[in-house]
Amino acid sequence: LSLPAFRFVKDSRFKGHPTLGSSETYTQTVGVHSILAPEREGKSLKEAIMKYVLVTGGVVSGLGKGVTASSIGVVLKACGLRVTSIKIDPYLNTDAGTMSPFEHGEVFVLDDGGEVDLDLGNYERFLDVTLTKDNNITTGKIFQSVIEKERKGDYLGKTVQVVPHITDAIKNWIVSVAQIPVDGAEDPADVCVIELGGTVGDIESMPFIEALRQLSFSVGQDHFCLIHVSLIPVLGVVGEQKTKPTQHSVRELRALGLTPHLLACRSAQPLLQSTKEKLSQFCHVPEANILNIHDVPNIWHVPLLLMNQNAHHAILKQLNLVSAAMPADLRDWTEMAETYDNLKNSVRIALVGKYVGLTDSYLSVVKALLHACIACSLKPSIDWVAASDLEDESAKLTPEAHAVAWDTLRNASCVLVPGGFGDRGVSGMILAAKYARENNIPYLGICLGMQISVIEFARSVLGLEGANSMEFNQETPDPVVIFMPEGSRTHMGSTMRLGSRRTLFQTSDCIAAKLYDNPQHVDERHRHRYEVNPEFIEALENGGLKFVGKDETGKRMEILELPSHPYYVGVQFHPEFKSRPRRPSALFLGLILAATGQLEEHIKK
Repeated sequence: LSLPAFRFVKDSRFKGHPTLGSSETYTQTVGVHSILAPEREGKSLKEAIMKYVLVTGGVVSGLGKGVTASSIGVVLKACGLRVTSIKIDPYLNTDAGTMSPFEHGEVFVLDDGGEVDLDLGNYERFLDVTLTKDNNITTGKIFQSVIEKERKGDYLGKTVQVVPHITDAIKNWIVSVAQIPVDGAEDPADVCVIELGGTVGDIESMPFIEALRQLSFSVGQDHFCLIHVSLIPVLGVVGEQKTKPTQHSVRELRALGLTPHLLACRSAQPLLQSTKEKLSQFCHVPEANILNIHDVPNIWHVPLLLMNQNAHHAILKQLNLVSAAMPADLRDWTEMAETYDNLKNSVRIALVGKYVGLTDSYLSVVKALLHACIACSLKPSIDWVAASDLEDESAKLTPEAHAVAWDTLRNASCVLVPGGFGDRGVSGMILAAKYARENNIPYLGICLGMQISVIEFARSVLGLEGANSMEFNQETPDPVVIFMPEGSRTHMGSTMRLGSRRTLFQTSDCIAAKLYDNPQHVDERHRHRYEVNPEFIEALENGGLKFVGKDETGKRMEILELPSHPYYVGVQFHPEFKSRPRRPSALFLGLILAATGQLEEHIKK
């Protein structure tokens, strides 16, 4: 992440700037790295320096800072600006890879193999960009980098402290990553949207707030915009919109050296004018800069809410980008949001998983289903089925839950078994896969879901009653799923087969290839440490299961199909991570088309 010193042309528009207004050559350093964007031939200093939009949160967590940050990026992009994003997570984990879905939601996987916070998935879907693992900063990454430098002797005997060494490392990381193009262009973006996770006042986020305070001072007011997301609660007894929690949150933020330029107020209902006036008076924010993000039918309305309240004008004015921006054009986004609102028909999808108690555990799967359904002019009706409730043991212990789970499965138009780890609920998933196979119900198995379909087929069709994965039974006589040779048995973090990998189609005469529009190969994102055992491939294919996609070595199975079935597909990769609102994942689209009887017609077209 080291950067060279930077040279800029003199620009009278920076006259009076605390660090940029005095000489022909401007170099502002943070530690040993410059915090200014690299020289761009023929561009002025104003154009060369990165603009930053910081999104913080107050009062409570879970307010939707990620959606707010993504929506701000959408609005700025609609103004003709190029946008990149950074998510700061103040936890000590190096990344999200070893965190429980129940505790932290889904682990989103990037092309470069980064296991990151689910908010980066929102950024990619909203902004249609491809981020890197460095776009997710954690306390663990920062501390690790500083300690490694200390061990090498890079600090030359200095006492290593939170200030300046940790804060410098944070600033260096932000500035370096902000320069990485994420939209396919060669030059850095115009604006970097930074989301600070957690809530203002948290102990673990203090070094980041201090670093961001220093960064805001270094780049100057014209290059830094702070948006504070806060809650405006309504007490049931009084029925009045309360501003005091937001007042205290802003006071805490100002005490730490950061003053918000805009307030994004979350509420159930639109803010009253009197509430805005009160917030403006006590939070020192102009009334025009107080944005209301109230509850909406779907999150695609949030960028439209911001635009209708002229949020882009306030941000562009703060960043001195008014002359560089075009009028906001969100016609496509408006059409997308309104199309969803006007959909009448729906399709029932049984999602059989391990972590159904927290829907964020399958956030990308849910979004991919949404994208596919909208492409078919349908609303997704997802029936969450806890895999353990389908098991025979559940019939004895919790008969009501068992009956409900099976009724839900039988009433669904299609079945989806997503990824997961561990043996809990595996028997239920196997029963779901068997039900879908035997009753010609469209089925899509992702990662673990593919392995489940192999186990079920080996048991039910090949007669290998003991067939299993070595993840669940090390002593299985028929290990149809095995641990990958290159995997680590001692370390869990970043030791799986991760990131974008190539899958080669073995034939063009298969549903998957046709849905992908008959390419020779596809690149999809992976996250697994177990795979189908190559020694059983011949027996499985002789039984009728076909592996139509393999990796470049030809030994690792990537896509399976059952030709005798309308739609029975399993994939080792995670197609949901690359699904976009206007470009649904081919395999999710195939599932919905099959569930509604449109697949054959679609393939013919």
